[in-house]
Amino acid sequence: MPSRAPLTPEHLYLILWKAFYAVEHHDRHSIRGLGFASDSDFAVLEALHSKGALPVNELGRKLFLTSGSITTAVDRAQRHGLVRRVRAPHDRRVTLVELTEAGRERSRQVLKVHFGNLARALGGLEAVEQRRLADLLRKLGKHAAALPPPEPAAPAAP
Repeated sequence: MPSRAPLTPEHLYLILWKAFYAVEHHDRHSIRGLGFASDSDFAVLEALHSKGALPVNELGRKLFLTSGSITTAVDRAQRHGLVRRVRAPHDRRVTLVELTEAGRERSRQVLKVHFGNLARALGGLEAVEQRRLADLLRKLGKHAAALPPPEPAAPAAP
């Protein structure tokens, strides 16, 4: 079997980007189909379901949301009766966000459906391929994260 030439970095990046975009597109359609107007509204429920009550600022960091965006998402979830804000028992200055009983039930329902939808999107790979891909993506991510920032490009000549 002949050896295949290595891919150029730009070609490999394009393949990675297109695969991510296709899965993300499926993910967003799944979230909208479950009645969520935004990814952040869904992400709040998912994070609180898996991590339990969290301080507002920590929840925002976990979801890569600004303080304004996480406040808006939590406000919407609270208006729908899915979360409540409570003072942390260990530090009354800290506000925790936690699921209400309705929020726990809603998150159980939507996560079951959503994870099934994701399984369909990722089903193009067999289990052993999925594990290998996960290992490779972790390795790639750690490598890229450990690199120093790129040098600024020289200004273009007039």
